[in-house]
This record gives sequence, structure tokens and C-alpha cells, in this order.
Amino acid sequence: MRLELHRTTFTKESTIGELSVDGVFECFVCEDPVRPVGAPKVFGKTAIPAGIYAVRVTYSNRFLRRLPLLVNVPDGDIHFGDLLIDDCGVRIHSGNTAADTEGCLLVGLDKKPDFVGRSRDAFSRFFPRLQDAVAAGPVLLTIR
Repeated sequence: MRLELHRTTFTKESTIGELSVDGVFECFVCEDPVRPVGAPKVFGKTAIPAGIYAVRVTYSNRFLRRLPLLVNVPDGDIHFGDLLIDDCGVRIHSGNTAADTEGCLLVGLDKKPDFVGRSRDAFSRFFPRLQDAVAAGPVLLTIR
């Protein structure tokens, strides 16, 4: 499975993008705002850098269920997910606005400025296929 997130809409409140699976549109994604070039990452306030990240599925103590986790997300001098310590990493989960995330990617089937809707539906459709793909072999997410 090849995942690609193309960031399309940038505001002071959020970043909205389109997630594709193997080249086919899957859903919209809401993240924290992308920071200006050269500005430091602010935990829980700015989006993760564009790049390529491995995706694993691990248990989240915060959400009390298995969720996707992006591995080796840089945040200054540390890397979230290096040791797969829960809740220090960037996850993919349901939610509607940047207020619902601390750097995570929120999926949704609808979008408005600074908002994705029908998030639980999007996650319910996406997660089983992702979980199967992760179990079968490496899954990478490219963020542009």
C-alpha cells in the first residue's frame, strides 16, 4: 500500500490535504498549520514536516485502541515514534479541526475551511485496509 498526502489548503488555523491510497483518492486530512520555512516545530501547534514516514499500527493508551502511528517524525532534537512509545507519536485518527489534534492527521470525507467532516466514517473505511497492509509488509506515507 502506497499512501500519499498532498497538502492543498493552508490557513493560520489548519492545513487541509487529500490522502490517496495507491494513487486513488481516499479522504481529506486536517492537520495543524504548516509552519513558515525555517521556523521551529511547535509541539501540538504545527504540522509535521513534509517527508516520507513509515506507518505502523500500535495500541494507543490515549485512545484505548489500535491506531496508525507515523514513525520517525522529527521534532527538533527528538524523533516521535523512534521507540514506538505511545502518545509521543503522530497518529492518524478521527477528528474535525486542528483543535482535535496535537500534530496528528485527522481524516474526513468532507471538507470546509479548517474542517473535515464525517471523520469516523472515513476512518472506519480506511483503517481496516491499512491494518491489513501493515500486517503484510512495510507501508510508507509520503507527505508533500
